[in-house]
Order: sequence, then structure tokens, then C-alpha cells
Amino acid sequence: MEVIQTTDAFKALIEDIKTNTPNYRDPLAFGICRVDLGQLNVDKSLQATYPIINWDENFGSAAIFVRALQEQGIEVDFSATEVVCNINLEFLKACLNAFTPYSDEAHGDAHKNIQVVSALYSQIVSNGMLEGEFKVCFIFDDAPLKSVEAAYLKLYAISLAKVGLREICLDGAFGALPNVAWSNGQPIELDYLREFEIELKLSGEYPHIDFVDKFPRFLQHIIPADNTRILDTSKVRFGAQLAAGTTVMPGASYINFNAGTTGVSMVEGRISSSAIVGDGSDVGGGASILGVLSGTDGNPISVGKNCLLGANSVCGIPLGDGCIIDAGLAILEGTKIGIYPAELEKIKEVNKGIGIEGEIFKGKQLAHLNGLHFRQNSLTGEITASRSTREVKLNAELH
Repeated sequence: MEVIQTTDAFKALIEDIKTNTPNYRDPLAFGICRVDLGQLNVDKSLQATYPIINWDENFGSAAIFVRALQEQGIEVDFSATEVVCNINLEFLKACLNAFTPYSDEAHGDAHKNIQVVSALYSQIVSNGMLEGEFKVCFIFDDAPLKSVEAAYLKLYAISLAKVGLREICLDGAFGALPNVAWSNGQPIELDYLREFEIELKLSGEYPHIDFVDKFPRFLQHIIPADNTRILDTSKVRFGAQLAAGTTVMPGASYINFNAGTTGVSMVEGRISSSAIVGDGSDVGGGASILGVLSGTDGNPISVGKNCLLGANSVCGIPLGDGCIIDAGLAILEGTKIGIYPAELEKIKEVNKGIGIEGEIFKGKQLAHLNGLHFRQNSLTGEITASRSTREVKLNAELH
């Protein structure tokens, strides 16, 4: 691309690319990433690190990336759901030529895509690059995943709250991501360790393995909000989403991918995949919110605002606001729960329009209701629900 001198010329270039590129369409998401390649299979992507991602935004930058690829003889297939292309110094130089009208902006004020291209250009000029080490990824449709690069792009979108939990398709992620050994944030092929185990161990170079998984840890890729605390890196998987003010304690806590919090929350238990915890709620020590594969009949669970899951309790139904499950109690879809007539009337007062009648209910019938307090009679063993009489409040000084 020739050097573009003015913002009007830049806008005209974008229009030209979109008009004269056959079948052009704006991507749903895109970004430039650094890829960790296999130690044995050097063409295999193990991890993709994005300094920034674009989700349903910055379509002008996407168009520039498409034209820069075209000039390298690479045509983007706009009919595909995702496209991953290698980039080189010439690609970056072409992008910088197009971004020239904005190059005088202060570093902190320059558009993030320009910062990425500029920083990467300088890095490659100084240090060189491996073949296939840097790529640009486009996602055109929210469809099942096929590549490591697209999978990471979607996981970034969730963890950066560019999209809401359970709002995008992650089908295919387990098939796309390789199972690798992680050492100090770097992925290592298991086949490589097996192949060179003798040499590595005899030379004292066998790496310290932190864990083996398809997913890295949240803190390997995401900088949390200032008032968010994660006391053990192993407790939050990449692809989780943590609202500002969330505290994740060590011990029995855990937050899976495509799960997390939507507000200030205390997490001392397990938030399984697809589970969501609302603002002001407390997941007590060892408490467990079941995932879609853990006995909820495929129904994802949300816990409302200002709820309390007591220590070692199990939540297997969606809860409304202001609910309590007592310590050690399991509330599942099929759990039989008694509600006395007077308590049922109180529950109806805070759940306008519900049409439930009777005295014995299955847990599934009480899903999404507000103000429930689940208890177990220590003499009879009967599990009951009543109108919660206390408000769950977190300690503001801790969040």
C-alpha cells in the first residue's frame, strides 16, 4: 500500500477495499497474535497470545489487514467461518503506510491496532521472527471452532467481557486446543517430552511442569481490575469472566471457562462451566454450582444477586435474587422440597405472577425464584424452603 497522507484518504481506501474486494464482509472478530509453535511439530499452534482483540468493532483496521494480505498474495476466504493467515514484515509495513495519518498521535492515544502493528514491526526488525510465529485471525461467523487461534480469540472475548457469558459458541474448542504441558506459562508438546525425556533429564534441563491441560490459566493472558483478587493462579481457567470486585480465595474455589461473576462476589467454592454468579453473592467454602454436564439435565445455572451458598452446599437449579442454601445442603432439580402454606404466600409476594400450588415441590419447579431459603430439619431430615428473612451482604472492606 502507498503511504496514506490524510484521514480522508484513509477513509476512501477503506471504502475502496470493501467495494472492490469480491464477497467482502466485515469480520465478527479479528486480531494479530503471537503463536507458540510445537517443539516437534513446528507447524502446530499450541497457544495464541493477543495483545488486543477486536470484537464487532474497528472494521477499518480489518479492511487494512485484508488488503495487506492481498498484497502478499494471500486471499481471505470470506465464505469461511474463520480464517488464519501468517503475517510478515511486509504485511506490517503495508499496514503502517495505511495508518500514517494517525502515526503522530501520542503512543497512549494511538489506536490499539496501530500500536500492535508498530510495536511488532519494531520487534521483528530488531529480533527477527520464526516462520508462522505471528498471525492474523478473522472470525466471520459465531460457529464451532476449528483452530487454536480462533479458539483463543473467543476465550479472550469472554475473559475481557467483550461478550457475555454463554453468549457465543465454543463448540469445537476441546477438539481445536491441544493437550499440552505448561511450564511458566509456556506450552510444551507432550510428545516432545516423551521423545527427549532421557536427554532432558540427564542434562538437568527437564522443565518444571506446572500443569497439563488444553486451557492456560486466566492470569497468563488477562490483567484483572484493580479491585479483583485471585489468590491462587490455578483457581481460574482462561475463558472465565470475573467482574471487578470479585475475590477468588484459595482452597476449594475454582472458576471454569465460560463461567464467572457479573458483579462483586466472594468465591470460595466451585463455579462450573456455564455457571454465572450475580452481584453481591457469596459462594461459600467448598460450595459447588453444577455445570451443564454435572446433573442439571443440560440446563445452565445462574445464581442471582445477593445470594449465599453455604459451605459445602450444592446448587443444581438456577436461583433468583436473595436466596440462601444452607451449609451442606444439596438442592438439585429432583430434590423434594416442602413449603408450608404461610411461607408459600410470602414467597409469592416477592415473585409476582408465579402459579405454583401445593406443599411438596421438586427443585426444578422453584428455579429462578427470588427470596428462597433452603434448609434441612435436623430432626426429621425434611428439606424445606421458606421466605428468606435476611439480606446477604458482603464485607465492603474486602472487595
